[in-house]
Amino acid sequence: MLRIAIQSKGRLNEESLLLLQNIGIEVDAPKRKLLSKSQTFPIEALYLRDDDIPQVVAGGTATLGIVGLNEIEERKADVDILYRLGFGTCRLSLAVPKGEDYSGPSWFSGRRIATSYPNILRKYLEEKKIDARVEVITGSVEIAPAVGIADTIFDIVSSGSTLVANGLKEVETVFESEAVLIANKSRGVQEQAVIDDLLFRIESETVSRGKKYLLMNLPKSALEEAIKIIPAMRSPTVMPLASPDWCSLHSVVDAADLWIKVRQLKAIGAEGILVMDVDKIIL
Repeated sequence: MLRIAIQSKGRLNEESLLLLQNIGIEVDAPKRKLLSKSQTFPIEALYLRDDDIPQVVAGGTATLGIVGLNEIEERKADVDILYRLGFGTCRLSLAVPKGEDYSGPSWFSGRRIATSYPNILRKYLEEKKIDARVEVITGSVEIAPAVGIADTIFDIVSSGSTLVANGLKEVETVFESEAVLIANKSRGVQEQAVIDDLLFRIESETVSRGKKYLLMNLPKSALEEAIKIIPAMRSPTVMPLASPDWCSLHSVVDAADLWIKVRQLKAIGAEGILVMDVDKIIL
């Protein structure tokens, strides 16, 4: 049975469990459990702090892990990144008090910067040839300037609302992050077979995100134009109708483009357009 390390609480916990649920893998939420076995897949979840996951996977206590790319970069964990999961997106950024007249990266020279990610920050400072003092803080980094611990901060930013609430403004994005599936490099053949099955399910789930399935009736004379509008992944499905001059067209489109496509299809004579959610796409 494989063991997968998952954040015990916080921003990635719920999305990680939802991903597993959506691909048919049920595990109990952490609550007071450290380990939870799935009854539907040969895997068990190990719930940990996010900053412990890279080392636990690298050391082999867990074969797999779901963690932010920023944690792997910060800890230089020797693991394989198997899949970018598309959720938990954030960035590591430098932020300064909103009243400061910020003039560029050189502004940080001689300043104290509070952060929980000193390795990523030091790498950036070295690349930019900035001589700044790094103050390592394990929590509530955003309050450091207000209480006099530091002049500025380097921290995770998602929406930016926390910065605004603490009188800060984001000025430099240093590292873009998202949740990734990682694996121990010494995994065996049998473990890899289970991982391949897991990856197959994850890919089917992630590919279907943001997709809509369209069905419509269409004059055959407009078919060629319709295919240009919604080409689908390979080619749309075309089916005959009782009326010899009409056909039924089925295709998958990006949800972001849905209403533009619908207007274009209506303009060439499409009728009875049905829009449905896509559960899974098997490539």
